[in-house]
Amino acid sequence: MATVRLIEYENATPEVRAVFDDIKRTRNVAGVNNFCNALANHPMTLKRTWKSAREVMQPGALDPLTKEMIYVAVSVANNCNYCIHSHTASAFAKGMTPEQYAELLAVVGMASETNALATAMKVPVDSQFLAEAGK
Repeated sequence: MATVRLIEYENATPEVRAVFDDIKRTRNVAGVNNFCNALANHPMTLKRTWKSAREVMQPGALDPLTKEMIYVAVSVANNCNYCIHSHTASAFAKGMTPEQYAELLAVVGMASETNALATAMKVPVDSQFLAEAGK
């Protein structure tokens, strides 16, 4: 159950409706999702979050499917049920196969396990693994 009211388009302020209209136009959908309806309780947060998401998720050096799969992985790691479901659906809509999904979850599970072990043991990073920007 939501801890805030979900603000539907017909009950939204003109400022929120403008953002909702942009979301619908950009995503080519009839309505906005519950996450955006919840964010509409604070119009500046809705506007800022939508602007950032629109910019980050557009095609770039990474294709849209890869971005969705990364989003799923991070959502699993953060235990965000809403984002797991919404971005899994989006990844499938962008062409992810059931085999890719199964493999993605296997990688997420393996990374979670090895992250926990390395963190618990405070394993020092090998010098050859230390990343330098741009190299």
